[in-house]
Amino acid sequence: MSLLGRGLSRREREMVEILHRLGRATAAEVHEQMEDAPTYSAVRATLRILEEKGHVLHVQDGKRFVYEPAIAKQDAAKSALDQLVTTFFGGSLEGVVRTFLSGEESNIQADELDRLSALIEEAKQKENAAK
Repeated sequence: MSLLGRGLSRREREMVEILHRLGRATAAEVHEQMEDAPTYSAVRATLRILEEKGHVLHVQDGKRFVYEPAIAKQDAAKSALDQLVTTFFGGSLEGVVRTFLSGEESNIQADELDRLSALIEEAKQKENAAK
């Protein structure tokens, strides 16, 4: 299950995303970063719930708790992307790429296409080396 997907409310997702962006933060810092923030007490309560669900951890710093994501940002991003590819593209990475490359509205720059081509070639070489 995706950390940033199913199982989290919009507010919970927003808080986890803030923690990933900041790396670690107090409830007050999370509260400051939120758009249309609920009360500070609600933020603290939601962070406790996220901890109970296993999405965030805390360490005590004096009298305050400092929260951080339980899953590394890269792992969370991969999980969210896997969920998106499965949900909208039937698990096909080719379908994702085709969607971004097709149509007049594609705004992928030539240098980005070159970097993507290089990544694909690197993946092919690793695959061939593993055989």
